[in-house]
Amino acid sequence: MSEPWSYQEGVVSGAGVSVIGFDVEAVDGKIGEVDEQSDAVGDAYIVVDTGFWIFGKKVIMPASTITEIDPQQRKVFLARTKEEIKNAPEFNQDTYKDPTYREQVGNYYTGYNQLP
Repeated sequence: MSEPWSYQEGVVSGAGVSVIGFDVEAVDGKIGEVDEQSDAVGDAYIVVDTGFWIFGKKVIMPASTITEIDPQQRKVFLARTKEEIKNAPEFNQDTYKDPTYREQVGNYYTGYNQLP
């Protein structure tokens, strides 16, 4: 299984492409849009503003959950369901870069089987 904070092989990442403002699609529908991103090696993620979907909360999605980035459609596709994302560890703006929190989030998402 891949490192949670690294992109899967074949996923377009970095290369100067900002995905901020892109729509984010779970396997079962749209969950929001990208509010922040990091393409740092071993620490890549997006922060998704879920808007009305879960009452304006944000969620952090490790790069390994991203299956595709489509710059033409301005969409990021995830290998997770809305329910899996909704049940993820709560996002905290003040501590989301903390290693302990990152480990908790990484463990949560690697507990799910990767979709093909």
